[in-house]
Amino acid sequence: MNETRDLHEQVREQGERKRRAEREHDTLLSQTIYIGTLGLTMVLPIVGGAYLGRWLDGMSEGYSMRWTLSLLLLGVVLGAVNVYLLIRE
Repeated sequence: MNETRDLHEQVREQGERKRRAEREHDTLLSQTIYIGTLGLTMVLPIVGGAYLGRWLDGMSEGYSMRWTLSLLLLGVVLGAVNVYLLIRE
């Protein structure tokens, strides 16, 4: 009798674990949204830095790429930090 109760208890616990795992399992849509968010988090600072640098270089006389390259590099660093912080959560 005691062995039967233990078996029922084990089966019930396994069923609960299975249902909990199915509820907590990430769907393809949620994974796709997460990857898209990571991409935007990386790309937006880079593009913003490039545009702002290009605008600042256009304001100066002559041919200059100093601001564009500087802010582009800063955008890469900021994007990488953003992605790291997002993944760490």
